[in-house]
Amino acid sequence: MMVLAQTDLRLDVSALDYVLVMFYFVLVLGIGFIARRSISSSLDFLLSGRSLPAWVTGLAFVAANLGAIELIGMTANGAQYGIPTVHYYWIGAIPAMVFLGIVMMPFYYGSKARSVPEFLRMRFNTTTQRVNAVSFALASVLIAGVNLFSLGLVLEALLGWSLQLAIPIAALVVLSYTFLGGLSAAIYNEVLQFFVILALLIPLTVAGLARVGGWNGLQQRITEVGGSEELSSWPGTTLTEIPNAFLSVLGIVFGLGFVLSFGYWTTNFAEVQRALSAKSMSAARRTPIIAAFPKALIPLVIVIPGMIAAVLVPQLTTLKAGGESDVTYNNALSLLMGEVLPNGILGVAVAGLLAAFMAGMAANVSSLNTVFTYDIWQDWIRPGREDAYYLRVGRAVTVAGCVLAIGTAFIAGSYQNLMDYIQSLFSFFNAPLFAIFILGLFWKRMSGTAGWTGLVAGTLAAIVVDVLVRTGVLAVSAQAGAFIGASAAFVFGIAVASVVTMVTAPKPEAELVGLVWQLTPKESRSHETTGEDAGWYRSPALLGGMVIALTVVLYLLVP
Repeated sequence: MMVLAQTDLRLDVSALDYVLVMFYFVLVLGIGFIARRSISSSLDFLLSGRSLPAWVTGLAFVAANLGAIELIGMTANGAQYGIPTVHYYWIGAIPAMVFLGIVMMPFYYGSKARSVPEFLRMRFNTTTQRVNAVSFALASVLIAGVNLFSLGLVLEALLGWSLQLAIPIAALVVLSYTFLGGLSAAIYNEVLQFFVILALLIPLTVAGLARVGGWNGLQQRITEVGGSEELSSWPGTTLTEIPNAFLSVLGIVFGLGFVLSFGYWTTNFAEVQRALSAKSMSAARRTPIIAAFPKALIPLVIVIPGMIAAVLVPQLTTLKAGGESDVTYNNALSLLMGEVLPNGILGVAVAGLLAAFMAGMAANVSSLNTVFTYDIWQDWIRPGREDAYYLRVGRAVTVAGCVLAIGTAFIAGSYQNLMDYIQSLFSFFNAPLFAIFILGLFWKRMSGTAGWTGLVAGTLAAIVVDVLVRTGVLAVSAQAGAFIGASAAFVFGIAVASVVTMVTAPKPEAELVGLVWQLTPKESRSHETTGEDAGWYRSPALLGGMVIALTVVLYLLVP
């Protein structure tokens, strides 16, 4: 990835800024030490003992996604594509998060599964569990590397540290509090990190708008440089780079809004794990829906700063005009910080970046240690040991995951655009899983063999599309290629699973009660709440309807 020289990006950081950053490091480590006192079993370490309230797991759910993908990738997309970037949030996240809470969490939480692969074993067979566990472990390490690499870039550019120094230091901090306090430490730090990230993004947005004359001034400056299409969300041709308006909308709605979105939010254990750590079924169902409210508003402080950077930062305005520049859009956030934020606030801003990248990495590492410990080590390689043994394994995997992420961080550095890399990974790992999961949830006849064969077929289809895009055989942009790859993974996964189902024996219906829609009583799916979880204002359906309505209003307010 191309970046500016350190002297060009280096901020004028004062002693106060360094103090604020060091205070943040001490605070997150302190949370790890406090959480360590509640760890007495592998369930405590890997799933927080399923004891956390909905508001905590809800904020952790959204914070776990506020990593490099959000801050670097979406700000870069805002600078390059403008308003159409909001589709990643409003159609590419909110509906899937509501669907997870209302439809899928009763099956996840009600089955008592400790992970997504374990649920797949219950629904299909051990082979499906193992295929998904291995693919998820690989995806977790690769995505954790993206967060580490992005954080290393920021520390290199803003503080002058080399990548070889910055990446291991960042990994060590995440390792320390995750090793000490397990998932509880990761989740409580994610709640803290959510507010620290907002402490970066809100001042950055306000200061940036003030510099360009408010929203009207920003619109005018974008129009002056010929970017009027970037001020309209539909048909989004600037984002997809598909000239045909109908095909562009189809790519956004089906490729992004359905396959990639539902594939990520409903089956990615790094997110689902936060809901599984909730103290009750009601809290688990509300977790992703509570997270959807801030998720719907986050584009206002991520996409807009990217648009501001594109017209305010000289290096990016040159790039925007088609000229040559020694920066990429991935530098938009760092460049805008240096342009508009004063000392003192810069320290908070750098802490916000640290928070974002560590939250993303911690989410992947904490989910990796759960899947590896339970689904690979306990259920496959070393079954039947005492719980203390698996607690030790979980801690060891935490260390190994952070070390491996250091290596994959440099793999991420070989890509020109982090968002393209991430979307490709999602098409490989999440899209085929969603195809198999949704088919198995609503089709009781689907067999165990169909589960793992559909997963493999979908993954291979996405890889083939990625190769065709990278070699130029399929002449579309990398982001459009990810949408097509995800769609191919979904379609091929469904097709292969359907064919295999027809020639293999299904599981007995008695083994599928509570795991498929038709064989699960309605009252078990709705789980009416009593006691402290009762009350109309805690209804997942009501909250889900409210956040969908909010999203519709936001779309109506945007051209």
